[in-house]
Amino acid sequence: MTRKAISKSRYWLVCAGKVLDLSEQPAIMGIVNLTPDSFYYGARFSTTTQKAGLDKALESALRMVQAGASIIDAGGESTRPGASRVSASEEIDRTLPFIELLRKNSDVLISIDTWKAEVAEAALRAGASLVNDISGLTFDPSMADTCGRYRCGIVLMHTPARPEHLRWSQDTRTKQRDIVRLVSDFLEQSIKTSRSHGIESIIIDPGLGFGKSVEENFQLIARLDELHEFGYPVLAGLSRKSFLGQAMRKRNKESPPPDERLNATISANTIALMNGADILRVHDVEAAADARSVILALRDAVKKQP
Repeated sequence: MTRKAISKSRYWLVCAGKVLDLSEQPAIMGIVNLTPDSFYYGARFSTTTQKAGLDKALESALRMVQAGASIIDAGGESTRPGASRVSASEEIDRTLPFIELLRKNSDVLISIDTWKAEVAEAALRAGASLVNDISGLTFDPSMADTCGRYRCGIVLMHTPARPEHLRWSQDTRTKQRDIVRLVSDFLEQSIKTSRSHGIESIIIDPGLGFGKSVEENFQLIARLDELHEFGYPVLAGLSRKSFLGQAMRKRNKESPPPDERLNATISANTIALMNGADILRVHDVEAAADARSVILALRDAVKKQP
């Protein structure tokens, strides 16, 4: 790892009136899935049926903030490969009570994980400041206008297809394509769309695990710093994903389930930070914060080298 990648300058964003300061250290985004079918059960919270579920989700989010998360990412629709689509009204019913309650109890920056403009607007009105759009503004033509009107921050992610058309990656071979160039070309168009609608606070996400082979995911992690050519912070969302499980496979054995992928996640998060990630999107905030501390210590030591 080069000195430049470890010590490179960071960013400072204004998202709907709230500041996301990445100038001193990478940020950690804690995941709260308000769904019954997310791929990792440890982050599932159902809030539409009982108050206990909402209270549990709030308790989890506040623990994440205490552990070091500066962003809480709330989602009401699973984006795992093959997931069924949820209506905007159902997504709003799942996420709005949580966002309103979290805003009353914390000043943490809240992100809404959605590609639907209707859901994004409801969340922004309720106290969210950041929209995490897995489609990079390609699924809903109204999303860019909505984000521009609210002057919120936006995460632009690369995905080749809607979640219901994606499959769990079982391919351990590298396809004959430059995955970093493919992702960069996609994100370049998303950035142009954002800027044309007055959106300035942009974060880019290569979409790890979304329609990439196992080797392509690792190529993206290894080359994350190249995405800084756009001049925007880079988010890495790899927590407990299936390509990590594929890397953990032993001969004639199955890939371990998500609840057994924490050690691999910590390793991959650490490498992502070394290679230029400005934000980690994670289920396990405390572990990510510890990895960040190690990287910051390394960065400081490198700066002091003669």
